Amino acid sequence: MTDVKALRRAIVEALPGQTSNFGETPDLKHLYVPQAHIKALRPECHLVIGMRGVGKSVWAAVLGNTELRKKILGSSIPELDHAEVGIGFAETPCIDSYPDSATFKKLLDSGHSAYSVWQSVVARWQLGDQVPRSGWPETVDWIEANPETLARSMQNASERFGIRKLTGLIVFDALDHLSQDWQGFNWTIMDKIVRDLLKAALWLRAYPRLSAKVFLREDQLKYEDILRKDVTTFPDASKLLATYSALTWAPNDLHGFLWQYLLNAQGIHGECLREIFLRGTESNPIESDGVWHPGKGFMRETWIQRDVFKLIAGDRMGKDQRRGVPYEWLKGHLADSKGRTTPRSFLAAIRQAAEDSNERYPDHPLALHYESIKRSIQKASEIRISEIAEDYPWIYNCMEPLAGLNLPFDFKEICDLLKKNHDSVVASRLPPRDHHPLLELTMIGIFEAKKDDRYDMPDLYRVGFGLGRKGGVKPKS
Repeated sequence: MTDVKALRRAIVEALPGQTSNFGETPDLKHLYVPQAHIKALRPECHLVIGMRGVGKSVWAAVLGNTELRKKILGSSIPELDHAEVGIGFAETPCIDSYPDSATFKKLLDSGHSAYSVWQSVVARWQLGDQVPRSGWPETVDWIEANPETLARSMQNASERFGIRKLTGLIVFDALDHLSQDWQGFNWTIMDKIVRDLLKAALWLRAYPRLSAKVFLREDQLKYEDILRKDVTTFPDASKLLATYSALTWAPNDLHGFLWQYLLNAQGIHGECLREIFLRGTESNPIESDGVWHPGKGFMRETWIQRDVFKLIAGDRMGKDQRRGVPYEWLKGHLADSKGRTTPRSFLAAIRQAAEDSNERYPDHPLALHYESIKRSIQKASEIRISEIAEDYPWIYNCMEPLAGLNLPFDFKEICDLLKKNHDSVVASRLPPRDHHPLLELTMIGIFEAKKDDRYDMPDLYRVGFGLGRKGGVKPKS
């Protein structure tokens, strides 16, 4: 019994209490590279798309950190060992490298194009004191007034990289931060900024040793799974779109990421969890430079992952097998309407299940009680909704009229309910496109359109928004 309590405590201590680290350098011990992300991180991939919480900002930070980049990606993407990486925009302000929201607004209000601003960011990265740097207006004025000098200077910069047998890569991330504290910011402005950034990335392709990588939310580029013409209607945009890659997390990657955290717990907690790993897999984790890894075999083989997770959570979600298997159940109930589960939600649910088991079922022989796993969806849902609300601040007002009702809804019913707070929704920063919240909520994975013209919602969001469903996980009261 003491061992089980120690195991629960180890799980809680190993997993993060918060879901994101604003502007912080990622910890090497907690970095995990899904196979699906390798393509997105290669220098030749210029356009990387991902929903909130899949790792866009983490990978942008890794690419910008020489030591981390070599340690975590060097063996998978050796060409990055010969790259010099700059940051063109990110969560963390760096006014010398890129303008903040207020400065960007002032530049656009002064009549400059977003394209000239992005060219100026690239020029400061590569040309140093060859361009004026006393302020962003001076830099942008110079860029617009000296196109030939800019072209020659960029060509020379590319040739210097060639002589050194290196490449230059500039990374852009977190464009949504431009909308913060920008009065009147709307989708027209966002589309203009994104379109001109893509044009700048295409411009950079003309110089063989220089390239850009742009991380975007899916709604910044795509609408209803169709590439939006207003963003990509410029010559040769297809050359960028051909490099498109999405950041996704398969079930085996979620469990690989979980054990990347668990194996690297501090002190006796790490020893406890590495012992469980050995019992479940019959092999020791791999240690390198003080960092533990589950190993490639564990990352690929779901049956091995099932065996070790069974030691923690058992093989049933009730008193018999009819309720499902924890390994599969948890991922399924943490998915959005498009079947996507984020690692943040997954880790939050595991940690909450361990805490709840310790409080409610201290004598249970396993670390995670199945009822605690069910209740963990409440915490994961709460966290996920708060994350989504940062990108879509209108979402709470929009969903308020639905609280306490039972799913599914028919089309007319859901439309009538969503209209109740229409004025406050459309008055928000970046309101739903065309003032159509149902379409937006469906596109980002909150609602799911059924074949019978009804709309349902996955537990990941339903529970947190306080909606019911017959036989489903109970929403938080």
